[in-house]
Amino acid sequence: MSTLLDVRDLRVSFPTRTGMVEAVRGVSFTLGRERLGIVGESGSGKSQTGRAIMGLTPEHGRISAEKLEFNGIDLTKASKAERRALRGKRIAMILQDPKYSLNPVMSIGRQIIETLRTHEPVGRAEARRRALDMLAAVQIRDPERVFDLYPHEVSGGMGQRAMIAMMLVAGPELLIADEPTSALDVTVQLDVLGILHRLVADRGMGLIFISHDLRLVSSFCDRVIVMYAGRIVEELPASRLSEAEHPYTRGLLNCMPKIGVDRHPLPVLDRKPEWAL
Repeated sequence: MSTLLDVRDLRVSFPTRTGMVEAVRGVSFTLGRERLGIVGESGSGKSQTGRAIMGLTPEHGRISAEKLEFNGIDLTKASKAERRALRGKRIAMILQDPKYSLNPVMSIGRQIIETLRTHEPVGRAEARRRALDMLAAVQIRDPERVFDLYPHEVSGGMGQRAMIAMMLVAGPELLIADEPTSALDVTVQLDVLGILHRLVADRGMGLIFISHDLRLVSSFCDRVIVMYAGRIVEELPASRLSEAEHPYTRGLLNCMPKIGVDRHPLPVLDRKPEWAL
């Protein structure tokens, strides 16, 4: 399997009143055309890892890496213009909640067309046709109607599908999905995962799936990276997540509720200082 993304010793830090805080500390992994899950608690560095790859780290943040390469392109040396050309066209990111990611004063169809025409020299008619095709591809039943709606006029599940359509319309090779299902109910979650699975399989994309949900990641992804305090503490095949050996991963698994077992109150993770070293 060819390597699509190569990350070595990635570090992201932010200045504070008490000095620099490292949000990501020496993260290294490779990604092929597969589904890689990144799990961990809030603040473990998952989203900042994805944002650093996308070039969306805030201006005051500092990024360094021994290697941060996408399909032969050195992202550490790419200019802002080169980054803008990559974002949306070759690398795309689905954010957590469409309410805060979609523009409230633009119709859904217009936002999808804007993304496409930013990266490809297509006319309005062709852009509209492709936007409607993409809305249909993410299982929106009446694309013509949804095309003209505004974000506040659709449900959370439909808004997330529209966001996925917008991110995929230009045909990216790498998709970063940051908690794409956490704001959705369980049945809609399954629909969205099915859409992502089919699109990744059909298009041969690489997918980084960031989530808190260990069960979801174990059933959906091919590999899993477990992060704690900005570091990777364990990496293993998703199907073997239940066999994890690191005490942090074991602790996360142990904190999950189990059907038919009286576990009240649920156990609390007992963190060890050495996990962060």
